[in-house]
Amino acid sequence: MDAVPMTLAERLSAIDRSIADAARDAGRDPSEITRIVVTKFHPASLVRELHALGVREVGENRQQELSAKSAELADLTDLHWHFIGQAQTNKAGAVRRAARVVHSVDRKKLADSLDRAAFDDSILDVLIQVNLTDDPGRGGIVSAELETFAEYILDLPTLALKGIMAVAPLDEEPARAFSRLRGYAERLQGLAPEASWISAGMTGDFAEAINAGATHLRIGSAITGPRPAQG
Repeated sequence: MDAVPMTLAERLSAIDRSIADAARDAGRDPSEITRIVVTKFHPASLVRELHALGVREVGENRQQELSAKSAELADLTDLHWHFIGQAQTNKAGAVRRAARVVHSVDRKKLADSLDRAAFDDSILDVLIQVNLTDDPGRGGIVSAELETFAEYILDLPTLALKGIMAVAPLDEEPARAFSRLRGYAERLQGLAPEASWISAGMTGDFAEAINAGATHLRIGSAITGPRPAQG
């Protein structure tokens, strides 16, 4: 007999139990960890279902989806949108209007564009994305630029530097890559003690990320289910 598919609520609960178990195994308090549900390609209606289940932190990879969903769900005023994809400078205004946090700031032009896009007296939380691979085509700064880039962001009046973000390479053990990221995070906190967030870990490697000190996890299909087919 085929297994009965899990419901959205069951998938969410299962992931949260796994996160809590991984935190305890690492000697950490599960309450220190923020679970962000990534809803790429899923409709706004799924986000509304997640909100009804208690989800308040939601992530998007693409500006168009971020803008559309946040507008459709504007009545959910306690929903926090995280932008986690590669942003184009000409889309910085749209990203800023929709997102509370941008995880993927990796160049001065983008930081400048986000700062100039301020539309009121609000402060935008941002994280520096670091490239953990040897491929310069991947998103993120090289680690040697970390302090210089952090100082640059700290001088921008409408951005608040909250921490660091990275994606584990496909060809390396996640634990090793995240250990390196932990070292970069410590360097950043040496310069900006308040920049304590570490955004790392997805469905397949969040336990390793938690063990390395991740504070924010980006979990997608393990909670949302398979992405709808794209036309």
